Amino acid sequence: MIRVLLIFSFFQFGLAFADEKLKVVTTFTVIADIAQNVAGDAAEVVSITKPGAEIHGYQPTPKDLVKAYDADLILWNGLNLELWFEKFISQLGDARYYTVSEGIEPLEIAEGAYLGLPNPHAWMGVNSAFVYIDNIQRALAKEDPENAEIYKLNASLYKKKINEVIRPLISQLDQIPLDKRWLVTCEGAFSYFAKDFGLKELYLWPMNSEQVGTPKQIQKVIDGVRENNIPVIFCESTVNTRPAKRVAQDTGVAYGGELYVDSLSESDGKVPTFIDLLRVTSTTVINGIVDNL
Repeated sequence: MIRVLLIFSFFQFGLAFADEKLKVVTTFTVIADIAQNVAGDAAEVVSITKPGAEIHGYQPTPKDLVKAYDADLILWNGLNLELWFEKFISQLGDARYYTVSEGIEPLEIAEGAYLGLPNPHAWMGVNSAFVYIDNIQRALAKEDPENAEIYKLNASLYKKKINEVIRPLISQLDQIPLDKRWLVTCEGAFSYFAKDFGLKELYLWPMNSEQVGTPKQIQKVIDGVRENNIPVIFCESTVNTRPAKRVAQDTGVAYGGELYVDSLSESDGKVPTFIDLLRVTSTTVINGIVDNL
């Protein structure tokens, strides 16, 4: 009887081991959703930062370290986005981590303390987002080769879904005169997005990690809005919107609402997925310009 129980116990342990999924930790929610779409049911993906968090200057907690320590791999953006990550990863010993932005063609930051460095918000451009997807697919396959074909198929289907959502929105810009195709925001986080959509860019500050909403920054955008007869200004969801609304008030242009870039929302919010983030941000920009021509 004891022998039967031992055999049964070993059999149960073997099943549990075989069914254990790859554990993936990401630095923020956007990468987490992309990774989960690539992984499907073959891996468990969690984000260190929560929905709505400001990710540039995030301060990791002891719980974050525990979460990352238990992971099979960690995915981070790189390009100076997560200014806290290198110190964080140094506390995890031999943790395996992958830079999901590797191989993109970076756009340079045009001003401020990070002048000439890559703009880190590359996931906002569709072509760059596809590089993220491919990098994540390869990272998952390397750590979990048994499910490599699943990751490859999921990545292909996911890119197709993104194309189906975004390409028709880009074509809607044909109704907007060339001189009105401006995107004015708080942070300069939309360079890749603006390039995809053929928009000229103006922003209050280059990155959230710098001083934000200074009188000099506000006056610069006020002058730019007036000089180019720009009809609308936006701001992103994770920062103080007062500087953008000040520009709108002083120039008489419309405040077009919040855009999403650094973080997804909770599941019952406007942008619970990366595709939702792209769709809501795109439609907000297009409608904001068209409605105020």
